[in-house]
Amino acid sequence: MALGRKSWLFCGSDRGGQRAAAMYSLIVSAKMNGVDPQAWLADVLSRIASHPAYRLDELLPWNWIRRASAIPAQAA
Repeated sequence: MALGRKSWLFCGSDRGGQRAAAMYSLIVSAKMNGVDPQAWLADVLSRIASHPAYRLDELLPWNWIRRASAIPAQAA
């Protein structure tokens, strides 16, 4: 928390600060649950548009299961 204090002074607005705090909270939650935050965030951002709203809890770090790779390369 102390490292971010000066950076957070320039969030732009109170609303920007609240968004930054929410993202920081999600990233730390991912770390605490043994999930790579970068992989989790990339996967969630790629699927959230087509994911049903009533199942958003599946995308939270403590419930997240990484999707399998699209199609494995086939030997020629």
